[in-house]
Amino acid sequence: MSSLIDPDEISHETELVWLEDINNLDYVRQSLDRLPTRKGRPAYRRDGRLIGWANLAPTAKASRASGTFRRRVFWLLPHDRDSQPDGDYAKGAPSEAVDPRTLEPRVKGYKTERSQGGPPSAAMQELGIELPL
Repeated sequence: MSSLIDPDEISHETELVWLEDINNLDYVRQSLDRLPTRKGRPAYRRDGRLIGWANLAPTAKASRASGTFRRRVFWLLPHDRDSQPDGDYAKGAPSEAVDPRTLEPRVKGYKTERSQGGPPSAAMQELGIELPL
């Protein structure tokens, strides 16, 4: 889950790579996956689709036990809001979901009104303010 990602676990990130325009997505799911390399497109073995990933600095150390690197991977499932706007996540979002516009290298991101499926209040819209949840 996103809230369980410790800042130390993403401290070696140098960039986030996106396969899609994240401005069109209310949320993405994020996870820390064990991958064999510091960089490049990871193998994707989930339902749904890969949205992006984090690349790591050359100084990132592999796990001594497995020889793998923990990297963030961003993805969506077939029943997520972008594919089924009136489905299970018409309101709310999965626990591992965050607003992709709040993500940066070394920043785990957070939920916002938009990622939760709720429009901001009229006053908030007028002022152009979007609060994190």
